[in-house]
Amino acid sequence: MSIGILGSGLFGDMFGTAAMRAVFGEPAFLARCVEVEAALARAQARLGIVPADAAAAISAAAAEIAADPASLDLARLARETETVGYPILPLVRQLAERAVGLQPTGLSRGAAGRWVHWGATTQDIMDTAAVLQIRDGLALIDADLDALRGHLAVLARQYRDTPMAGRTHLQHALPITFGYKAAVWLSAFDRHAARLAELKPRVLVVQFGGAAGTLASLGEGEGSLGSRAELARELGLGEPAITWHVARDAIAETVQFLALVGGSLAKIAFDVMLMSATEFGEAAEPFVAGRGSSSTMPQKRNPISCELILAAAKALRQHAGLALDAMVSDFERATGPWHVEWIALPESFGYAAGALHQADFMIGGLIVDPARMARNLGMTHGLIVAEAVMMGLAQHTGRNEAHDLVYDSCRAAIESDRPLYDVLLETPEVVGPLGAERLRALTDPANYLGAAQAMVDRVLAGRG
Repeated sequence: MSIGILGSGLFGDMFGTAAMRAVFGEPAFLARCVEVEAALARAQARLGIVPADAAAAISAAAAEIAADPASLDLARLARETETVGYPILPLVRQLAERAVGLQPTGLSRGAAGRWVHWGATTQDIMDTAAVLQIRDGLALIDADLDALRGHLAVLARQYRDTPMAGRTHLQHALPITFGYKAAVWLSAFDRHAARLAELKPRVLVVQFGGAAGTLASLGEGEGSLGSRAELARELGLGEPAITWHVARDAIAETVQFLALVGGSLAKIAFDVMLMSATEFGEAAEPFVAGRGSSSTMPQKRNPISCELILAAAKALRQHAGLALDAMVSDFERATGPWHVEWIALPESFGYAAGALHQADFMIGGLIVDPARMARNLGMTHGLIVAEAVMMGLAQHTGRNEAHDLVYDSCRAAIESDRPLYDVLLETPEVVGPLGAERLRALTDPANYLGAAQAMVDRVLAGRG
């Protein structure tokens, strides 16, 4: 049984997704590592560094392993990895052995195996393998973000004109529309989509520098850089200007991005969770028989997706800190901070994918109750638009006097539990300048939405 929740048979699909596990699981990691080794051999064969027949045998062996990582001697691999401290040397041994078995008869005995990992170091292979996993993981995140943005756009458009109480400090503030709320949510994810597009060129770059990053084993000057350039082309990755063994900002940026996505998802989840409380009743997660049931209270329908999103966001925040810690590495090869990324990077992708999956389900089928929103909006008998009355009256009396008059009327309305309109109608200093009809319009929340709807339109239009 797995000790981690992302690989758990019970909780794995609640906190993660099968697709992301396929990208960052151990079989995928081993497959990506041998993919990098094979690409390096082919790249160096084109440069005349590695015999073409050897590169072909290495590629064939790598393809077999990538297709079936379980065909490796995994017990031996684990045992030797624990001894060495890293998995690449043990993996290279098995790759070399298999390449020898597949080499053409024209090569001398064992020749193909001698050319595996030429000029590389462990971190070159592991970092580049991680970048390939990041590329696949970001493709999944990108698709999930696009789906979620589509759901949010539907909500923003559908409820553009649906009034509800805007709340600050958990209290009624001013009227908004639910479409405005959804558009605020959407705007954050539009920015995340832009961040993702900007992030990729900085992160999706090859790593190949040799022992201390200088490529010294391959010669001097621009000639030794040819292997890196060819490896980048072989894998479809960018080529860095300089080795990034100890410059971990791109990896850290990736984890920070995932944590930002988690934070925005948690904001939505927190809003929906509060709106689904019995006292609010304005929205609810999609109904699925038995989902969110209590073991003792048959009436309960707990906001399970919201809870899972909030938990994932907290885990992502912690991993963001770990990734920042991993940036502090010593000299030309770190003494331990790099290992932190082995934890933070795959788990961050797992939690982000799981949270997006939960959000897609929740937002895609969100139950919205405009009637309850209207009831809640009216529960203070017009106090929520006291500012509107004050601003309307201020044109006649000045702001300070208008504030004091409306303030006194609000206190009277609260103490007598009467509509603010009725109290104002009995206040000559207010009804005199404004008149009953104007006062009625000012105390209608639907007339005090400001630019909420215009901003919804701008967000929707900005999506192209």
